[in-house]
Amino acid sequence: MTIRDISDVHSIKEDIKKNMILILRVTPLAQKDVEQLRKVVEELYSIAKAEDAEIARLGEERIIIAPSSIKIWKPEYDLK
Repeated sequence: MTIRDISDVHSIKEDIKKNMILILRVTPLAQKDVEQLRKVVEELYSIAKAEDAEIARLGEERIIIAPSSIKIWKPEYDLK
């Protein structure tokens, strides 16, 4: 799924609640508005933590969100 603007967060939130594994492409939003991208990522991080989901960055272009039953290996660094 590609995130184009902040309005995409609602459907992503619903998919997180359904325990889906999501791979989100953020490049179009990053090219358009870095500050809006920052807000979207912060909101997704909050939603993922509230739903007890895992969230991590996949390279420069993607974010993965998965249910807590799926463990994502990630280096020790702060995502905020």
